[in-house]
Amino acid sequence: MRRNEFDVTDKVCTTDPAVVGGEVMRLYRSLYSGKSSPQIERAFSDMEQLYRGKHPDYHSCDTEYHDIQHVLDVTLTAARLFDGYERGRNGLAPLPPEYFSVGIIAALFHDFGYLRRRDDHTHRYGAEYTLTHVSRGSDFMLDYFPGIGWRQYAAAASQLVHYTGYERKVETITLDDPLLRRVGEMIGTADIIAQMSDRCYLEKCRDRLYPEFVLGGLTRRKQPDGQYVTVFESGDDLLRKTPGFYFNAMKRLNEQLNRAYDFAKVSLGGQNLYLEEMNKNMRYARVAEAAHEVDPLRRNPPSTLPPGVRGYPEDMVIR
Repeated sequence: MRRNEFDVTDKVCTTDPAVVGGEVMRLYRSLYSGKSSPQIERAFSDMEQLYRGKHPDYHSCDTEYHDIQHVLDVTLTAARLFDGYERGRNGLAPLPPEYFSVGIIAALFHDFGYLRRRDDHTHRYGAEYTLTHVSRGSDFMLDYFPGIGWRQYAAAASQLVHYTGYERKVETITLDDPLLRRVGEMIGTADIIAQMSDRCYLEKCRDRLYPEFVLGGLTRRKQPDGQYVTVFESGDDLLRKTPGFYFNAMKRLNEQLNRAYDFAKVSLGGQNLYLEEMNKNMRYARVAEAAHEVDPLRRNPPSTLPPGVRGYPEDMVIR
């Protein structure tokens, strides 16, 4: 049985940066004649320091849904999509090692915008940045890449991050290189299929994503007449609406991100485990909706926040 802290193959522990980093580097070396990527190796180290609260300028991650496991799972998925693209490109432009590395670093920091600066006295929780976290992560890329000696890729990386969010439409993302746009589509795809294939996806939506939506202001929507309507009444309500999100996610994957998920089959030996696990989750979401007396969700997602760190107020009603 697949374990809660492991990827879709049940072989890679997605709560351990060293394990995920090792698998990403294995894929990289297999494509590029056994060479290593110092930039990827440093990015994994830097990301872990930031998310664990060991950086002098930033608090640790306190978003339970968009946590280090999510980031690592997305990065591993992106690496597999890059691997599948390169192995099965069949006449398409080859993926240079630098583009693989830039894409991995963008994936590692795609949710960096949830982290609060230590001098931030306005926001108590990272989830309060939900509506702007992608742009914050994009800005971080502009500073981060020069620091690792790759100033020439800073602007591209800052654009790649936007493929994971909804602050900008995909067609407005400014990348002149068609291959970099394909890298962006793979990163955006990885963000969707990694989280929706998580073994604890439904529990995380109900118990972790809903509180983030409350703090981020996504549970209500302002109408043109100034009145507010409720989008999600509770965690259970969000769970009931998850199949609808799945429909929209598949539309985005197929139309805006051009079926980049197909590359996973090549990397995983011909079977797209991501789509299979997504479909399992959606089937069970419908089972959960029909259950009224007994809680159908019994899995316990891994706890990845540092000791003593909370992602939302203790008195917040999450169900």
